[in-house]
Amino acid sequence: MIASLVMLATFLALGIPAALVFIPWAMITGDATPLYNATQGISRAAFYLAGIRVEVRGREHVPAETACLFMSNHVSNLDPPALLPRIPGRTSAFLKRSLMKIPVLGYGFKLGEFIAVDRDGRVESAQESVAAARRVLGKGLHVTSFVEGTRSRDGHMLPFKKGPFYLAKETGAPCIPVSIYGTEGMMRKGSLKIRPGTAHIVFHAPVHPDDFETREALLEAVRAAIASGLPEWMR
Repeated sequence: MIASLVMLATFLALGIPAALVFIPWAMITGDATPLYNATQGISRAAFYLAGIRVEVRGREHVPAETACLFMSNHVSNLDPPALLPRIPGRTSAFLKRSLMKIPVLGYGFKLGEFIAVDRDGRVESAQESVAAARRVLGKGLHVTSFVEGTRSRDGHMLPFKKGPFYLAKETGAPCIPVSIYGTEGMMRKGSLKIRPGTAHIVFHAPVHPDDFETREALLEAVRAAIASGLPEWMR
């Protein structure tokens, strides 16, 4: 539990002053980039102090000056703070709507143009999320999604949600498959205990939606790319 306490203490010690400075700045100026950069720096510091290393491969595959859709597998609550600071530039992300209701933190997500997702299964809800993501991409920001929709309990890949692939086909934005592993053993689903270790992040070559006739074919191509970067037992 030491790593968990160290990480929590770091987020509180650095996050509260950052919120007091950068949230008002974002409200006044309309520019959330300093807030975003501060939060990603805090995540890096928390990982370092908690004894978590992050090894990254393939970042050269990410095209410069292009808004992309980053699509990753999901095995731990540590995945977002591990991945987002390693994405070149600024990214939005799909989040459960309940996270947007957390005081201060939720407001920060809104200022950062993160995208609320409802899990009610309604087509209208999915369409609203896709429309919001399309607007974010239009501003030049990346959009990140954990395409299984939830964390895998045992590390094995789950079926992918279709929403991100509707977005990809509608916008034509390059899809960057991302493989994450190592975090599944550091913070398991349903547990608050964090263990030090090494998280591995692999960025794959872009998959271009226009090269595929259907969303299903695009989904399978992205799934194959993500699987190729994972240990065999997770595929």
